Amino acid sequence: MLYRILADLVVMTHLAFVLFAVLGGFLVVRWKRCAWVHAPAFLWAAFIEFSGWVCPLTPLENWLRNRGGAMGYRASFVEHYILPVLYPVSLTHQLQISLGLLVIAVNLGIYSWLWRRPLKSNM
Repeated sequence: MLYRILADLVVMTHLAFVLFAVLGGFLVVRWKRCAWVHAPAFLWAAFIEFSGWVCPLTPLENWLRNRGGAMGYRASFVEHYILPVLYPVSLTHQLQISLGLLVIAVNLGIYSWLWRRPLKSNM
């Protein structure tokens, strides 16, 4: 039971990271210093998508699920609703490239808008 809970926490962390990588530029609009954390996060997310590599959180989650006897269990809310978002069945390398481009486009748009705005001293 503990391993399943830990695996669910890893999935929630993974989802939070994905959301931060894609949409965290909006936090930078409000808190400029957030860019020091967000820029590496969205670049890492894009790199993972472009390279076809697996995020290190995925093997950790799989290990925890295996330790928790994941082969014959009923799906929890997290496993049923969040896992398909992170690991869609139709995920291909071409779709990964598209997702990587989307992450870069969204964030470059936000950052370029911020760059062109007049500077304020709300850091």
